[in-house]
Amino acid sequence: MALPVGLQLYTLRDALAQDYEGVVRRVAEMGYAGVEPAGFPGTTVEKAAALFRSLGLDVPGAHTPLPLGEQRSEVLETMAALGCRYLICPYMPPEEFATPDKVKAVCDRLNEANEIARGAGLTLVYHNHWWEYEPVNGFVPYQMMLEWLDPTIQFEIDTYWVKTAGADPVAVVSELGARVPLLHIKDGPLDKDAPMVAVGQGKMEFEPIIRAGAEAVQWLIVELDRCATDMLEAVAQSYDYLTNRGLARGKQD
Repeated sequence: MALPVGLQLYTLRDALAQDYEGVVRRVAEMGYAGVEPAGFPGTTVEKAAALFRSLGLDVPGAHTPLPLGEQRSEVLETMAALGCRYLICPYMPPEEFATPDKVKAVCDRLNEANEIARGAGLTLVYHNHWWEYEPVNGFVPYQMMLEWLDPTIQFEIDTYWVKTAGADPVAVVSELGARVPLLHIKDGPLDKDAPMVAVGQGKMEFEPIIRAGAEAVQWLIVELDRCATDMLEAVAQSYDYLTNRGLARGKQD
């Protein structure tokens, strides 16, 4: 059976800031089975969670800060309000991967956050960009992360950024196996500085990637950081492409 498809709401951040409820309703009307929040512009987590429930949108995970320091309570309360399992670290800046010592420091922070997440019944998930997969002074940060991260930390593989970095997303997903519950699906010219396009209109080949994760991946999450066309139209076209080809299913399927 095809995997459910969700939308990373960061994709529509500008429109959400103007009309959060109206835009989320449009996403539900397109057929998306779920959403992955990344902040709540113009609303609160409680109102957003109630909106998602009313529209039948699942929330498998959320992009949040790490539950460390002063942010710990707020992050854990946000996750509880959403009722989702996967606490996703969306971003570590590229300069944090410039040397092996810096990569080790990133892993130490993630391991600390992982203990807190696990204590709250959550699974910490790391979302990559391209810089974890690009060689730096003779080493590849991603390979060091696999060595130093606690094995209970899982990954949301951003397939487009892996490919843009020159790595093979099929091999990455296969190597990680059961540690990849979520895949980010985006498309474009495989140029990190160029705008993206609707899924199916760029250079990515998704079927072999999805097939590589068949035993572990639970959700496909569409995300477009920026786009060469109207973003809402691209979001709808992405849904249609994935569902029409049987690569994913919506909430009505």
